[in-house]
Amino acid sequence: MVIHMHVNGIIAEYNPFHKGHKYHLEESLRLTGADYTIIAMSGDFVQRGAPAVIDKHARAEMALRCGADLVLELPVLYATASAEYFAAGAVSLFDKLGVVTHLCFGSESIAAEHADAIPLPEIASLLLHESGAYRTALKELLRQGASYPHARIKALMQSYPFLTEYGDLFSSPNNILGIEYCKAILQRQSTMIPVPVTRLGSGYHSSDMTKQFSSALGIRCALYAEKNPGKLLRHLPAEAGQILIHYLEAHSPVRCDCFSAPLYYKLLIEKESGYEQYLDVTGDLSNRIRKLLGQYTGFEAFCDLLKTRDMTYTRISRCLLHILLDIKKGHMESAKSMDMIPYAKVLGFRKSAEPLLNAVKQQASIPLVTRLAKARKSLEADACRLLNQDILSGELYQGVAAIQCGQPPIHECARPLVIL
Repeated sequence: MVIHMHVNGIIAEYNPFHKGHKYHLEESLRLTGADYTIIAMSGDFVQRGAPAVIDKHARAEMALRCGADLVLELPVLYATASAEYFAAGAVSLFDKLGVVTHLCFGSESIAAEHADAIPLPEIASLLLHESGAYRTALKELLRQGASYPHARIKALMQSYPFLTEYGDLFSSPNNILGIEYCKAILQRQSTMIPVPVTRLGSGYHSSDMTKQFSSALGIRCALYAEKNPGKLLRHLPAEAGQILIHYLEAHSPVRCDCFSAPLYYKLLIEKESGYEQYLDVTGDLSNRIRKLLGQYTGFEAFCDLLKTRDMTYTRISRCLLHILLDIKKGHMESAKSMDMIPYAKVLGFRKSAEPLLNAVKQQASIPLVTRLAKARKSLEADACRLLNQDILSGELYQGVAAIQCGQPPIHECARPLVIL
């Protein structure tokens, strides 16, 4: 029996959950009139190639207390991938649930009143069906040494002059992801409706803490520097702020440099064979890592040392994280053969969302995973390997976070779901 309801899907990191996220969640409900909201959230590591500032269970609880109904973990393979694979994994997850009707995402509009006019689906279609002129321009720009993101932007504008009036759009992180979401929806021939929601307040890369909606980056920077996290509560919804303070009473904020020692060990033991087998790592980068490893002083400093004109800090950080987490190119190829997502791993839900959970159980084409030990026994071999990546990355994060505070780590399989 098909259950008819309107369900919003939101792809997020909530690193950490702040007032802008709550606005986005509420505005999405206003725009669509949806009955429920499902979040596909990055786990303990995020797309910029870094650990989340606080763990996934605390962030999932923030989302649930601020209005989400169900929070699912986006597998680490996609959560730490480039924008294309990040979007493809998350859209596949929502599509396979069988209940998500609207995909709602933030958008930095050129002018707020023109948010609906930004041609994200049209640009997505152009990228999905690349013209010969675009491919030629892209190849030439890459040959000249441009980074792939910048080469793609320039090639698009050279090939499709009408896009020049939207030049600022392509430098906006949420719009770049929005294009990839639309592209993934088109590629899957999904019935999900893309819904851009205008982003307010500080920009994605801004550390400005004076505006009504501060960015997650600004809040993270303040958390790393601030001895009294209570001063940051005005930037978070009250429900999320309480969770943050409670978490920080027992833990320190986590950052890349917390993983400096395990990363160095991994780089050292594989120096002779190189690192080209890992996702996103090129032969040139592998050789550069080997050459400069003797100057290693920490995760973040090594990213600065390795970055070049055509390889950004974020790209380097993502590559190093793939090496640390043992995420290889073959893993992505295996995932593609499973149509990206073979399960939906639950982090938490609201009891009031029982009708939504029942609908997912009836209409999803993939199993809901609520108990890891049971899932390990029931999933196919390739799906189980993907799940084991999630478990291992969670255990590494928990171990490093716990050791910082002189506590024993909690096994990933022993962590309960967040149920409100």
